[in-house]
Amino acid sequence: MGTISHHLSLSILCSVDKNARKPNKQKLHCVKINGTKSSNNVQLLSQDNNNHHGIAISPCVNENVSVFEQQNRQNIPTKKQLIDPYRQGIVIEEGVGYRQTVVVRSYEVGPDKTTTIESILNLLQETALNHVWMSGLLSDGFGATHGMMKNNLIWVVSRMQVQVDHYPIWGEVIEIDTWVGASGKNGMRRDWQLRSQATGLVFARATSTWVMMNEKTRRLSKIPDEVRAEIAPWFIEKQAIKDEIPEKIHKLDSNATFVHSDLKPKRSDLDMNHHVNNVKYVGWMLETIPDEFMEKHQLSDMILEYRRECGSSDVVQSLCEPQQYEGLLKTGIDQQYNKHNHIGLNGNSFSSEIVEGKGLLGCLNIGPFSFTHLLQIKGEIKNEEIVRGKTLWKKKINSAPFHS
Repeated sequence: MGTISHHLSLSILCSVDKNARKPNKQKLHCVKINGTKSSNNVQLLSQDNNNHHGIAISPCVNENVSVFEQQNRQNIPTKKQLIDPYRQGIVIEEGVGYRQTVVVRSYEVGPDKTTTIESILNLLQETALNHVWMSGLLSDGFGATHGMMKNNLIWVVSRMQVQVDHYPIWGEVIEIDTWVGASGKNGMRRDWQLRSQATGLVFARATSTWVMMNEKTRRLSKIPDEVRAEIAPWFIEKQAIKDEIPEKIHKLDSNATFVHSDLKPKRSDLDMNHHVNNVKYVGWMLETIPDEFMEKHQLSDMILEYRRECGSSDVVQSLCEPQQYEGLLKTGIDQQYNKHNHIGLNGNSFSSEIVEGKGLLGCLNIGPFSFTHLLQIKGEIKNEEIVRGKTLWKKKINSAPFHS
């Protein structure tokens, strides 16, 4: 319950319809989940559709102004849901997965009217939280269950990979599926798949690994038995991206080709756990790539390895090193690029595109290309890594490969 106890120059008097306090509840009865009959454990989300308030301005009064309880405003379900009509969400995968239908909004696209990678990541995060919401396990934390809240635990992402084949366009209706599974003894894997509702074309796939951190000590924690009992029934054996031996992402240093320094988090960059949201990291990483390259290429694969969190007072440096896709700057893939190569100062092999005056960007335009990234906090004695990353790019193609 929140109150405003200091003197106000204007007071707000609310006249509330008494009938509006009675929520218009809907329930599902005798619905099968995982082959069992249930009449009590599954409900539709309730919503008060008649909650209208008249607001009048009156002279100053010294009076506490009460606000609605947070739980009533958020309407967090305490039991498993099958359908969320307000978020266009449903339960799938025999009752343990989640599917949400969304429309690409104008503020989620870039100059080319296709969805930005940051918007895709935000959608992944939102559907993940809504999945927990539908489970009935959500407490008042940022995706934390009741058992996690009792133990002061929060989720933090340690690794993420996103593969994008096609980018949705403005106004397009897409379906996002998400589900979870075990990752080792003390981790959780969450996967996603994005596709066109109209054609079923898969736009993107993503996978991530999450671990638990103690919110007070900021140290990683094992999964308590209480929490494991909550989340384990939701685990399934399904992968959006096949497991492979992860490629090592080498740490960059101050000799990186592209460097963007003195990046400072804004208040709007912080999430409910009081650290910079991981989607912001991607924006900082991509800002170091030259505009000329970004205009002609699109991100097709991205791997992120998170090292530590970033706070509001940290000063961040973004490093980026271009690395031609395997073979283009080495022997063995295409003699067209190899017969006129030259050796650079650091022993790297550069295409004749550079030597002939077209510069580094001339070399970047010859084929698939990758970048290695590093975000680090600038310190007086030493710098601390936030995230290492690797991005793979390809020439921009038609973002909506549908037949007209």
